[in-house]
Amino acid sequence: MPEELQPSQRLDKWLWAARFFKTRNLAAAAITGGKVQCDDERVKPARRIRPGARLHIRRGPMLWEVIVVALSNQRGPAKEAAQLYTETEASAATREAEAKRRKERLERRQRGLGRPTKRERRQLTRFKQRS
Repeated sequence: MPEELQPSQRLDKWLWAARFFKTRNLAAAAITGGKVQCDDERVKPARRIRPGARLHIRRGPMLWEVIVVALSNQRGPAKEAAQLYTETEASAATREAEAKRRKERLERRQRGLGRPTKRERRQLTRFKQRS
């Protein structure tokens, strides 16, 4: 099929339909901010993409590297959205490792540091009332 006749779609609309961003406005802002690259190039929200395009998408600490498989003009359920792309194995492994690292870092606060818990606050109130 000649390139002109191949189906294409705006990048911001595809990111919204594939559920990477909650709104097209957020998708467009991320693209403009350099958080999304298409085929290793910085692009604009109106960039037309076709199946086979390679996207790098950064949301916070997470980085996805996906290949566009299909296009969709409407946002559907998550299972349907996941069929619009395939994530590279390296990207999936990196994201899982980052998620595990973040989970390990989230430790409970040490006793006595930061804001008191509800239980500690009640104990403080009882102690102060005795004095």
